[in-house]
Amino acid sequence: MTDAQDTASDTALRTTGGAPSDDDVPPRGLPIPLLEPREGIPPVVASEDALAQVVAAFAAGRGPVAVDAERASGYRYGQRAYLVQLRREGAGTALIDPVGCPDLSGLGEALDGTEWILHAATQDLPCLRDIGMLPSRLFDTELAGRLAGFPRVGLGAMVESVLGFALEKGHSAVDWSTRPLPDPWLRYAALDVELLVDLRDELEKELDRQGKLEWALQEFDAIASAPPAPPRKDPWRRTSGMHKVRRRRQMAVVRELWTTRDRIAQRRDVSPGKVLSDAAIVEAALALPPNAGALSALPGFGQRMGRRQLEQWQAAVDRAKALPEAELPQPGQQVAGPPPPRAWADKDPAAAARLSAARTAVSALAEQLHLPQENLMTPDTVRRVCWEPPQPTEDAVEAALSGYGARPWQVHLVAPLLVQALRANA
Repeated sequence: MTDAQDTASDTALRTTGGAPSDDDVPPRGLPIPLLEPREGIPPVVASEDALAQVVAAFAAGRGPVAVDAERASGYRYGQRAYLVQLRREGAGTALIDPVGCPDLSGLGEALDGTEWILHAATQDLPCLRDIGMLPSRLFDTELAGRLAGFPRVGLGAMVESVLGFALEKGHSAVDWSTRPLPDPWLRYAALDVELLVDLRDELEKELDRQGKLEWALQEFDAIASAPPAPPRKDPWRRTSGMHKVRRRRQMAVVRELWTTRDRIAQRRDVSPGKVLSDAAIVEAALALPPNAGALSALPGFGQRMGRRQLEQWQAAVDRAKALPEAELPQPGQQVAGPPPPRAWADKDPAAAARLSAARTAVSALAEQLHLPQENLMTPDTVRRVCWEPPQPTEDAVEAALSGYGARPWQVHLVAPLLVQALRANA
């Protein structure tokens, strides 16, 4: 029996309260359904007094702390947390309502210096930061799975392949802003942190066995120390279907409708897509309707939309149509860095040859190491080095990679490959 199977067996005893009967045990090799948290569903913490008790309990706990957060993407405006789940040895599991307890900085301070275990940490850290929680050390089980070469790295897939349990994932996309939260949702949320510590321990062993543990630790440190992402420039340009919009006047309509929609969504605290779809925005931009009647005939502006709403959207279209030429958006967003690779052969054939050689070498090494190519080195970094190459020496290439944010383990492995590509295609 492997270490992972040992852990799974031990956890089965703790979770079910004893050895399962023959009827409960699935055929050998099939995952065991994990149906209940081992101490049951904890009460939701929604008051300052209850929060103080949780802070004291987790401060007195032992070992790393498993952390997860649930958002209401697709339902509410923004990416705020609507439930925070934690588990730590000696403290058990806690479910905290950030609506009732919007400031969790005291909990964050109590856990200062403790390793946090998260799955896909970069997804949850922004909403946790907003409520005062930010780790100084972390272990990302999804990223660990990628580095270890697992083909499927979702939490359910990882728990199943490493620990032998099946998590119920039916509530991942529900509206977590709902109050009160139904018991089945709370059970799901508690189970999400139930086995994170066990998963972390097994992945650490596997990374160590493969000689990749130091790589993972460098990656985790980079995530924990990364500053908040700056706001996107011209976020309206990311409207789905934007590639159909060619003329500057049409782009101005997209911008005006997107901005109007965003303002309404923020005021109503609903997802922008529930106010007006991206497809409707693009349809209006392409058609440039002359009045609300013409607008109502377009997909997305149909029978369910009242006259007042139609006039509101038509006013946005009219504002864009009235803009002077000088205030219209430019066809393409100015992006720092090299042009799209498809244009390299015409613009700089030598750079295109460098990129082709570098990509081939990096891809081969990633396959040899059993990890995704983008985790070995980001494609953007490879492109930048090949487009404006440093001197084709080990020191110069290493300095360039470090300047683009590559971690030491990545620099050590990839720099020699890029030196060869640069020298062969100078």
